[in-house]
Amino acid sequence: MRLPYRHADTQRGFTLLEIMVVVAIIAILSTVVAVNLVGKVDDAKLARAKSDIQSLTSALQLYKLDNGSYPTTEQGLKALTQKPTVAPVPNNWKTGGYLDKLPQDPWGRDFQYLSPGVKGEVDVFSFGADGAPGGEGADADIGSWNN
Repeated sequence: MRLPYRHADTQRGFTLLEIMVVVAIIAILSTVVAVNLVGKVDDAKLARAKSDIQSLTSALQLYKLDNGSYPTTEQGLKALTQKPTVAPVPNNWKTGGYLDKLPQDPWGRDFQYLSPGVKGEVDVFSFGADGAPGGEGADADIGSWNN
């Protein structure tokens, strides 16, 4: 009777070369995924900024319907949450305000406001990712004139 052939010393592990190939493949895949996600984050922030600007513009239009004019640049967007005390004080300011709170742009800064605006009756805008006027791509200004 023949016993099955066994090798007690036939256990094999991974070679250093095999491990290095696997690590290189994982690094390449991680780089591809990271590059694709960076563009999506910028797109999402741009979409959020445009949506917030549209909401602010709608609240400003309601303010104008109630009070006959937009808040001045000095009164700013704060006039949508708190009744202005600086002239011209609105007579028909809506109790509770026009917004619960003012949003910040996706980069954590306050939205800018001009009345009268340079590009429209009023301008509501963000300076983009860099926080400075002008720029391109994610750094470009996003405003009520883009909507």
